[in-house]
Amino acid sequence: MDDFTEYVTTRTGWLRKVAYLLCGDWHRADDLVQTAITRLYANWSRAARADNLDGYARRTLVNAFLAEQRTSWWRRVDLRGADQERPTPGPDVEAALDLRAALDRLPARQRATVVLRYFGDLPVAETAQALGCSEGTVKSQTAKAVETLRGLLAEPIREGRA
Repeated sequence: MDDFTEYVTTRTGWLRKVAYLLCGDWHRADDLVQTAITRLYANWSRAARADNLDGYARRTLVNAFLAEQRTSWWRRVDLRGADQERPTPGPDVEAALDLRAALDRLPARQRATVVLRYFGDLPVAETAQALGCSEGTVKSQTAKAVETLRGLLAEPIREGRA
């Protein structure tokens, strides 16, 4: 197995989770991961030499997400129907749904910052590197996002309730 295939095989699950937290939809997450992996493959000679390959892949994924957010509204079509079968809720599902809905209400850059800082457990410097911005921007975007989330999560905001 070559280095690229080995890396993708071991890290796809992690990339998929990060992508889901960024966009809130497993299908879009799969598309984002596919885009990131394709770009990673195209630039593998440079990526393989990176000091932090996970950081390189994460930055590629975040850039794909942010680029998708900039596309015109007519390029995206939501095919999820109201009659779609819902999974059976488990423990803490309501809290997870509230958090997912609150994350969806954040601007894309703030959402990316929160996901990388709190789910990805990245320090400010690595988050700044992944997003291509300064550490001060990461701190301010995180503070704004956390303040917004506190306000949104004060009341349940599941679908159909807000």
